[in-house]
Amino acid sequence: MKNGRTTVYNNELTDKKRLDKVNEDNKQLEEDFLEYLSSTDKSKGTIKQYKANLHIFWVWCLEKNKNKFFVDITKREAIKFQNYALNEWKWSPKRIRTFKATLRSLENYIIKILDDEFPDYKRIWSEIESPADEAVRTKSVLQMEDVQWLLTALVEKKDYMRACMLALAIFSGKRKAELTRFKASYFDKSNLICDGALYKTPEKMQTKGRGQRGKLLDVYILAKPFQPYLDLWLNQRKEIGITSDWLFPQYKDGEWADEHIGISTMDSWARTFNTMLGKIGKVWYFHCARHFFTSYLLEQNLPENVVQSLQGWASSDMVRIYDDRSNESQFEKYFGADGINQVEQKGLNDL
Repeated sequence: MKNGRTTVYNNELTDKKRLDKVNEDNKQLEEDFLEYLSSTDKSKGTIKQYKANLHIFWVWCLEKNKNKFFVDITKREAIKFQNYALNEWKWSPKRIRTFKATLRSLENYIIKILDDEFPDYKRIWSEIESPADEAVRTKSVLQMEDVQWLLTALVEKKDYMRACMLALAIFSGKRKAELTRFKASYFDKSNLICDGALYKTPEKMQTKGRGQRGKLLDVYILAKPFQPYLDLWLNQRKEIGITSDWLFPQYKDGEWADEHIGISTMDSWARTFNTMLGKIGKVWYFHCARHFFTSYLLEQNLPENVVQSLQGWASSDMVRIYDDRSNESQFEKYFGADGINQVEQKGLNDL
């Protein structure tokens, strides 16, 4: 069985006992830096991630680098940290590069904002070459038969809530956090467009983007393949007395709350889906649904600009990044025994 994608985090390093011993100058620098990020409208998610990264780095300094102040760290010590992350923590090159982005951002803050306090500070993190990138995770490329197998298995278990969530992910291509914020009222017949081919949310939804508010976009869902799983869940919701408008409400303290499920629940469901798909040699993580949605639309011969609009992307380059189709599978559509085949483009009503 293949395992789903896993990430090695070092949250165990940053317990309160260790953080209490961190250099007070580093603590103050962190507080000022995060306040600056908030003042420049950085998203809450970005600030949270920077804070977590800095806590890991402070503890490394505490235990491996004499609790040194960030401003006084040398290039040799920066290399020492990178080597430790790569060989002791077994971080991937990609994670190291992402982590160093936090340190470079802090470095820029010192140079641009604290130049009066540290006029002699010189860049070091931008000067340290990152380890060569390499694929450390198996990319999950799902086919329609894989998706249908998993949906059927969930329906047979009468697990309609998770079946509906899975179908929503597959047929909308939305991110994990965005999927939690759908409302049951969005799926009224009045919100169908293109002769019933698409649901369009009646209000713009917040999606990932620059700033604390992200981007507000119209969201579209392929109605026909999604509808059977939506109906199963909506009927079950009525049977068990759910009144919340959140499509996927939280169940806590023995009752259904008027709050949508959180990321921890989504992560738990992802592990369930992954275990089930492991029986047929596949892996699951929610981001693979975005790849599937894009590839599926392209496979149906929808133009790239239509796929781009459905995903809410600013550039058509993203369409090609999320296209998981192999060259051979595309060749087979256009070439055959008689040479070049005539392939008709499809519309949304054909899906």
